[in-house]
Amino acid sequence: MSTPYPFTALVGQDDLRLALLLNAVSPAVGGVLVRGEKGTAKSTAVRALSALLPAVSTVPGCRFSCDPAAPDPGCPDGPHRPGESAARPARMVELPVGASEDRLVGALDIERALAEGVKAFEPGLLADAHRGILYVDEVNLLHDHLVDLLLDAAAMGASYVEREGVSVRHAARFLLVGTMNPEEGELRPQLLDRFGLTVEVAASREPDQRVEVVRRRLAYDEDPEAFAGRWAAEENALRERVAAARALLPAVRLGDGALRQIAATCAAFEVDGMRADLVMARTATALAAWAGREEVREEDVRQAALLALPHRRRRNPFDAPGLDEDKLDETLEEFGPEDPPPGGDGGPEGGPEDDPDGGPGGPDGGGRPPADQDPADGGRAESETAEAPGEPGAEVPEQGRGEPQPSGAGGEQRAVGAGEPFRTKVLSVPGLGEGAAGRRSRARTEHGRTTGARRPRGALTKLHLAATVQAAAPHQRARGRSGAGLVVRRDDLRQAVREGREGNLVLFVVDASGSMAARRRMGAVKGAVLSLLLDAYQRRDKVGLVTFRGAAAELALPPTSSVDAAAARLETLPTGGRTPLAAGLLRAHEALRVERLRDPARRSLLVLVTDGRATGGPDPLAHAARAARLLAAEGTAAVVVDCETGPVRLGLAGQLARELGGTATTLDELRADSLAGLVKDVQSAPTSRRAA
Repeated sequence: MSTPYPFTALVGQDDLRLALLLNAVSPAVGGVLVRGEKGTAKSTAVRALSALLPAVSTVPGCRFSCDPAAPDPGCPDGPHRPGESAARPARMVELPVGASEDRLVGALDIERALAEGVKAFEPGLLADAHRGILYVDEVNLLHDHLVDLLLDAAAMGASYVEREGVSVRHAARFLLVGTMNPEEGELRPQLLDRFGLTVEVAASREPDQRVEVVRRRLAYDEDPEAFAGRWAAEENALRERVAAARALLPAVRLGDGALRQIAATCAAFEVDGMRADLVMARTATALAAWAGREEVREEDVRQAALLALPHRRRRNPFDAPGLDEDKLDETLEEFGPEDPPPGGDGGPEGGPEDDPDGGPGGPDGGGRPPADQDPADGGRAESETAEAPGEPGAEVPEQGRGEPQPSGAGGEQRAVGAGEPFRTKVLSVPGLGEGAAGRRSRARTEHGRTTGARRPRGALTKLHLAATVQAAAPHQRARGRSGAGLVVRRDDLRQAVREGREGNLVLFVVDASGSMAARRRMGAVKGAVLSLLLDAYQRRDKVGLVTFRGAAAELALPPTSSVDAAAARLETLPTGGRTPLAAGLLRAHEALRVERLRDPARRSLLVLVTDGRATGGPDPLAHAARAARLLAAEGTAAVVVDCETGPVRLGLAGQLARELGGTATTLDELRADSLAGLVKDVQSAPTSRRAA
C-alpha cells in the first residue's frame, strides 16, 4: 500500500481542511462537497484524511464491518455471536465515475434466488465504505440515479437492494466526500442540498506559498516514507485532537441563543427546507468540540453558516454560490445575546485567542512549529487563505445584464445584456436513442418503464421476470423437475428492455451579425438562448456554442456539461459585421463530427438562432442552403429560432429550416406558455436516420 500524503503537510486550503476535520469529528454533519479548479489538492486532502481516523472494531468475517458492540440485526452475514472482535484501519473507498449500480449497492444472484430461494448477495462499495470514508471524485459527472442512491444511503444510514421481489438491506454509514470542477458541469440544487458542507478551493496566487507547495510535493514524490516520517509528529498530534474532539462532542451544549441565531440566519438567506438548520447546528457543535469548548458560541454559528449555506442559496445554475458576509453579521448581531458572554476578552480556556493553533479556524492539527522555523526543516510555511473566485469561466460584468460592454475595433458593436429568461417548450430529438441518461429525448435506458425483454448482453442487470419464467417453463420436464421450485438455467434469463430519457448535445449556432444588433433584437435573442441553456441544464444535456459574424464563424464554447460557461460566453458576445451564415453552419457541422467521434451514443440537437439573412460572397443564401443540406444528410436534428421582426418578413429562416430537415419557431412561440402549445418536438430527421 502506498504511503499517503500527510494531511498536516498540506499548504493553505484552510476551509477545505477545516470542513474535512469537522466531518471526522462529527460524521452527522453530512459530508463535504469540494468545488474548485483542477490541481488544487482536492483528492490529496481527502485521501490524507483517512489516516487521521481512529481504527474500527469489526466482527471477524463480516463483509459489512458490523460493530461488535452493536451489530446490525439485519446484517446479511448475521446473526453475529457476541464477544468476537477485530480491529482494522478506517477505509477510504473511492467510487469511480463509470461505476454501475450493482457495483455501488451490491448485486443479487438472480439465478440462485429463482431456482433455490437463496439470497446470494455480493456487497458493493457502500458496504465497503461502512464506518469509513466514501470518496466520489468528479461527483458532478456521476449519473443522476447513482447520485440519488448514494445520497439516500448517506441520509438513511442503510442501503437497500431490490430485485424482482428479493430484497437485501445492510447498514451503510460513512463520511461522504465529493469533489468537482464546476467547469465540467454543476450538480442539481436538490443534490447540492444533500451535502452537509461545501468549500470553494483555488490555487494560491502568492508566489511563496506556491513555491512551498511544489517543494513539499517534490520531496514527497522523491521518498514518500521519509517525507511522511518528517510529519509524523504533527500527524499524531492532529489524530489525538480529532479523537479528543469526538470524545467531547456529546458534552457540547447548543444553547437556545445559538439555536435562535441558526434559525434566523437560515430564514434571512431564504434557504429551502430545514436541512440547512440541522446541518448548521451539527457543524457549530462540532466546531465547539474542535476548539475544546463545551458551549457553542456566535463565532461557531458564523463559521457554520459560511460552510453550510452558500451552496443552498443557488436558485438556478447561473447563480454563483456564495454568502453576503455583511448580511450574515447583521443577522447574528440582531439575534445575538444582548450582553457579551463571560470572558469576552478571550472566553474560557480553549477559545480562539487561547488556542495556539488558531481555534476552530485553524485546522493545522495542533503541531504547527513557530512561524520563524524554516519550512524546509519540516516547519509550516505561513498559510494565507486564497480568495475563492467565482465560477470558472463565469465572470459576468458588474454592471449587470443590461449594460453594454466597450465597443471594439473594426465596426464591432457593444455587447448587450440578455433579456429575462423564461420557461421554454421541450425540444427533443426524434427516434429512440441509447445515450447517457437525461431528461430530453426518448431512449433505451437502465431506468424507466419496461417495454420488452431480450437476452442479456454480458452481466444481467434488470431481470424481466415474466419473460424468464416463460423461457424456462417449456423445459421443466426435460430438466427433471420434481419439486415446487422452477429449474432455471442461465440461457433462460431475460434482460428487461426499458425506455426512459437521455441527455443530448445541444449545439447553439447564434447569429451575432450587425443585422441582429441593428434591429435591437440581440437582447431578446440572448434571453431566449439563456432560457434554452437553463432548459438544457435541467435536462442534463451537454451544450456548445457557435457564433458567426463578420467574415467567419467561431466555436465560442466546445461541447461541455457546464452551462455556466456557455451563459458567460453568451453574456459577453459582441455583435456587428456581415452575416456569414454558411460559415456558421459548416463550423457547426465540424463541431458535431468531432463530438460524434468522442461520444457516438450521444445524439445531437442543433439550435440555429437567426433571421435567415446571409451576406458576403456571391450568392450567400445558396451557400447557406448547401451547408444546411450537408447537416441534414448527417441526420442532425435541428430547430431554427426565427428572429425576423417587422411588418414585412422574407421567411428566410423557414426556408433554411426546411433545408435542414427540421422545424422553425419564432421567439414568441418558443415560450412554453404561448398559444402554439406546451410541447413541440423537432421535425423528423431523414428516413435513414430514423430507421437507424
